[in-house]
Amino acid sequence: QPPPLVDLGELGPVRCKRCKAYMNPFMQFIDGGRRFQCVFCSAATDVPNEYFAHLDHTGRRSDCYNRAELCLGTYEFVATKDYCKNGVPPKEPAFIFMIDVSYNSVKSGLVELICDKLKSEILVNLPKEANADESEIRVGFVTYHKELHFYNVKSSLTQPQMMVVSDLEDMFVPLVDGFLVKLSESEAVIDSLLSQIPQLFAESKETELVLGPVIQAGLDALRSAERAGRLYIFHTGLPTAEAPGKLKNRDDRKLLGTEKEKTILTPQTPFYSKLGTECVAAGCSVDLFLFPNQYIDVATISDISRVTAGNIYKYSYFQADVDGERFIEDLKTSVKRSQAFDAILRVRTSTGIRPVDFYGNFYMANTTDVEMASIDSDSTVCLEVKHDDKLSEAEGAYIQVAVLYTSVTGQRRLRCQNLSLNCCSQMADLFRSCELDVLINFFAKQAIRTCLNANPKQVKEHITNEVAQILACYRKNCANPSSAGQLVLPECMKLLPLYANCVIKSDSISGGSEITTDNRSYLMHLVNGMDVKMTNVFFYPRLLPVHNLDLESSEFPVALRCSIERLEDSGIYILENGLSMFLWVGLNVNPVLIQQIFGVPSAAQIDIDKAQLLQLDNPVSRRLCELIAKIREQRSRYLKLTIVRQRDKLQPWFDHFLVEDKGMNGGSSYVDFLCHIHKEIRSILS
Repeated sequence: QPPPLVDLGELGPVRCKRCKAYMNPFMQFIDGGRRFQCVFCSAATDVPNEYFAHLDHTGRRSDCYNRAELCLGTYEFVATKDYCKNGVPPKEPAFIFMIDVSYNSVKSGLVELICDKLKSEILVNLPKEANADESEIRVGFVTYHKELHFYNVKSSLTQPQMMVVSDLEDMFVPLVDGFLVKLSESEAVIDSLLSQIPQLFAESKETELVLGPVIQAGLDALRSAERAGRLYIFHTGLPTAEAPGKLKNRDDRKLLGTEKEKTILTPQTPFYSKLGTECVAAGCSVDLFLFPNQYIDVATISDISRVTAGNIYKYSYFQADVDGERFIEDLKTSVKRSQAFDAILRVRTSTGIRPVDFYGNFYMANTTDVEMASIDSDSTVCLEVKHDDKLSEAEGAYIQVAVLYTSVTGQRRLRCQNLSLNCCSQMADLFRSCELDVLINFFAKQAIRTCLNANPKQVKEHITNEVAQILACYRKNCANPSSAGQLVLPECMKLLPLYANCVIKSDSISGGSEITTDNRSYLMHLVNGMDVKMTNVFFYPRLLPVHNLDLESSEFPVALRCSIERLEDSGIYILENGLSMFLWVGLNVNPVLIQQIFGVPSAAQIDIDKAQLLQLDNPVSRRLCELIAKIREQRSRYLKLTIVRQRDKLQPWFDHFLVEDKGMNGGSSYVDFLCHIHKEIRSILS
């Protein structure tokens, strides 16, 4: 259920006077309920009169089950003016759609597709409160190539008005009134605008692009309207035109996997990260939808989305008829999902532990506040908590995460999440309660950070070393004495070597010249913001046999281990890793099955360039299409389907997702890595 919203009126959230922690179920009430003792810093704070309640015979407040903040782990407070910028309540947020109308963008069908679907599929899905009739989000529209075009879509106009700004050095928005509007009020004008844009630029021959001024314009528009919000930028190429944020083509994928790779994985200019910090201050988040046909320098331009907690989507060699559905689904999800703006997140912990490091896509001006220009249901912050003082088994440890944000209706709110954890003094108890998937998520993010400062060899050695140390520690302190030749693993860490090897071999961390520089940077950006469910399938893909589906059931088939040995040439398999999906077809599949699924008599006749599988009128085809739809539903990005025939040109690329086998660039197989780890453990212990 959604977290309940607590409104304490003028009083505002009740907090500890010393460490400012918010009221939660772990606070102890003392003095007959007149004061409470903080679970984080032990200070005693007077209870405000209007918040007072008597205690029962166990020392609990009589109203504890009537107040969310006294009995639940997660709840929200309505924030008072003190929590707003300059003491003024915020306005409703805005979305600005900024469409690249250069030659490539028009030719690929992108401009037409956006204008065709924006109203019917995207704007109707603007986020709103659970019981509201319409969304309160304001919308604005810009088109650009090497100059910018702003549109006045004020409801009183019969036709939209276009204003062109070609002075890019000092970017400003030429209109305040009529640029950001409510969909319901300006519907007719917006419809008219979207039908005109493709005609206006149908003959566009402009190939030079800018990007810096586009972001500056969006930022200026939100700032002058005093609204937080999001820029949706649909962009097709390297910004090479003379303007702020101009980039040069420095691509050299031969460097990937070598000592020098960080020269092309780090930004070529600080421009986008500086601009990002200005955006954060205004609560402006930037989502980049990239449609490159060649190098676009993701390493540099992704900074704007990293710093502003935005998302990046990339569709290489985009063709509207092939990739259109995937792009529109991604855009729809991005607009529709529950989200908030201008957020600050702070973590408080009880004595003995403290947060020391934060990983993810956001901005930190100091060591405690995580600033996110936007936050949505897929945003993830990973933090490392250090144990730096005595902990007692009796008292346990407590963590509170508070997020102050502006809701989609423009209300300032505070969401609190509380956790109470057990402490133990026995090493064996610790190993019994490890959460492997979280550990792998953390190792991956640490490795991404290391990639930018060290060489690939150091990155791999660091992970291998950590794994060996953890397992050696278990062997030394917890395992029954056994012969040195045996590898002893703790129950919930059995797969640590397997997953660690997958992280080391992953394209995001050791992608060499077989992938593009942009893809490597794109994956690094994604991994940095992945949640645990996503890293779990990203590093160890899901492999499902689909040639013998139970047609009566709607359950998932049992997954197989990712190794070529598991594939039979008479089988058909789905492999997915949360970003892409493959349908592998063996050469000896029963022709009847091929006919039922693909509508052709043999595997050799399957059209593998098609990106979708048509649903045919038979139970096998229906069941397979349902399964694919179900997998897509579980993921936050729409999975593109690629059909791979056994021993075809795509087979080597498919094989490298079979992570238990030897990888490209000398990546070890699981068995080899396990032997290597065993050797390391023995050398640590001896």
